[in-house]
Amino acid sequence: MSRVRVAAVQAEPKWLNLSAGVEQTIEYIEASERGGAQVLAFPETFLPGFPWWMWLNSVDWGEEFLARYSANALTADGPELRAIAYAARRTGVHVCLGFAERAGSEIFMSQALIDADGIIAVARKAEPTGLERTVFQGSGGGPLIRDTVHGRIGVLGGADHLRADLRGQMYEQREQIHVAAWSGFTVYYGEDKEWGPDLNTAASVRYAMDGATHVIAPVAVVPVAGWEVVDARMPERRLLRGGGGVSRIFGPGGLELATPLAEGEEGLLYADLDLGRAVRPAAAVAPRGERLQPLRVPSGRVVRREPVRVGLTGA
Repeated sequence: MSRVRVAAVQAEPKWLNLSAGVEQTIEYIEASERGGAQVLAFPETFLPGFPWWMWLNSVDWGEEFLARYSANALTADGPELRAIAYAARRTGVHVCLGFAERAGSEIFMSQALIDADGIIAVARKAEPTGLERTVFQGSGGGPLIRDTVHGRIGVLGGADHLRADLRGQMYEQREQIHVAAWSGFTVYYGEDKEWGPDLNTAASVRYAMDGATHVIAPVAVVPVAGWEVVDARMPERRLLRGGGGVSRIFGPGGLELATPLAEGEEGLLYADLDLGRAVRPAAAVAPRGERLQPLRVPSGRVVRREPVRVGLTGA
């Protein structure tokens, strides 16, 4: 199939409420089917939302949130993810879902690729960044890429797009559709471009150009009123400015393919992709002018997880 209709979710998560979040996720899958989407991408850790509290105060202050976060994280073989996979199979929509995965006492930043047959492939973020490590474990694993009836699809989360080694691995795999899942751009908004939408959206554009691939970049909406920071004292609370939803879809040359939603608006962003455009050699010249040699994670660090098929009876 040379043409594929895709959609990016721009929405506020159901914070720390797994059951409501699963219902919301299924509703977006069904809505995307009505809009004709064949591939749907959600923001990073959409379930049960990104742990923004870690920016607001001390680790001790965040302990209450951490316990609730763990209780509302998904398990890779649990009924919640199977219910979502069943919705994907029922609608025929390929789904890329960012979620917090609980495994024993550890929590991972995970991505699931779910195809129209309900087959789930899950990968964990290799190395969470900075404050993320106060909540999440790293897996040391490799990126998630799968061949599907809608082309070769890969996914990375957030700041992984700033890592040359991971980008090199992905470019080598010749993706046709890449999901650049972001958690939201609300911290230091308007004060520090490093954490704002400009730099990180530019990372998605660069990925499209260097990787010669289409990029779906879903971003969550983070209204201050919707996040439980009422007990946070100034000046910490000022770090969350609200909004932050800047979902985008780009073509292989970095061309924007869809009219963006407003930053605080919730909904689906659609685009029709011509996969025939994602064929030229990727990243032929590195930034310093030398030929790009894709970097590889040593084989001992790669963690492979077999896909899971959803039973015919559903969830």
